[in-house]
Amino acid sequence: MRWIDVRSDTVTHPTPAMRDAMAHAEVGDDVYGDDPTVIELESRVAARLGKEAALFVPSGTFGNQLALFTHCRRGDEVVLGDDCHIVWHEGGAAAVIAGVNLRTVASDQGVLDPAAVAARLRCTDDIHEPKTGLVCLENAHSNGRVIPLDNMAAIAAHAHALGVPVHLDGARLFNAATTLGVEAKQVAAHADSVMICLSKGLAAPVGSMLAGSRDFITAARRKRKLMGGGLRQVGILAAAGLIALDSMTQRLDQDHANARRLAARLDALPGISVMRGQLDINMVWCRLAPEVDTVALMAALTAHGIRANPPEHGMMRFVTHWQITEEDVAKLATAVESGLTV
Repeated sequence: MRWIDVRSDTVTHPTPAMRDAMAHAEVGDDVYGDDPTVIELESRVAARLGKEAALFVPSGTFGNQLALFTHCRRGDEVVLGDDCHIVWHEGGAAAVIAGVNLRTVASDQGVLDPAAVAARLRCTDDIHEPKTGLVCLENAHSNGRVIPLDNMAAIAAHAHALGVPVHLDGARLFNAATTLGVEAKQVAAHADSVMICLSKGLAAPVGSMLAGSRDFITAARRKRKLMGGGLRQVGILAAAGLIALDSMTQRLDQDHANARRLAARLDALPGISVMRGQLDINMVWCRLAPEVDTVALMAALTAHGIRANPPEHGMMRFVTHWQITEEDVAKLATAVESGLTV
């Protein structure tokens, strides 16, 4: 049976073109800095993001934590939203790797109040206070919302006025750019460093990229080695990354359209309320009524060949990607309907 997997866009398989490119990739040793395919990928990512240099890293969490480790000194404070990926889904790595404190700001579904961020910045000589070493933003947010660029600009202005750098968790940056109708470099423009994932909606099997100034990437390369991220013949993976960058970034609107189709179908069902304010990219977030039998719902999805994450705190998420067709969306909606008992 062919499974319809909507747990995340991390489940995407590499495309046939990626598999072919990986099989024939020209490789070297990336730790020595002589893998030509990695060099090409890093150069092209830097150009797309409007940065001087870029670095291949194994994962998005690795890239974010490498950014914190490179920007900050031990004991520094990192200011960021209380619902962002770095706080919720990176295993407390900031305390272990960079040795920094996370100081959170209340988030309005991913949007931070610039004044509230400014109030958190601590850059005085008071020996009682930790210094702010970094501000982190996320766009697109992992709740499915795209953050307005003027909001990012206002926050960056406050940080830069005090000499504090800004890092952007851009795991789904190209989804954000697609929704906003802008080039990727415009989303990245207000950040000193930016991480993008190649392995989510862009379908590469492994890998993310960290971009920034040339000096920043030089320092990050050394710390990447310390963290165990020197991966030798990475050209095999970078070959898929090049296709992700060139081809898969151009079709994300299809995933967004399928998410909207699914949202429309689900919103018409009893017991389900789609979170319309979080429908900017390829995610459909739903709130389930308390009387919904979630065990029966999950059983129905499995019986129809659908892999989905179970509800958590009354919320459920479905994620579209290149392997989810318009027909799959219809099957998914039918399966959900069959499993609802309200």
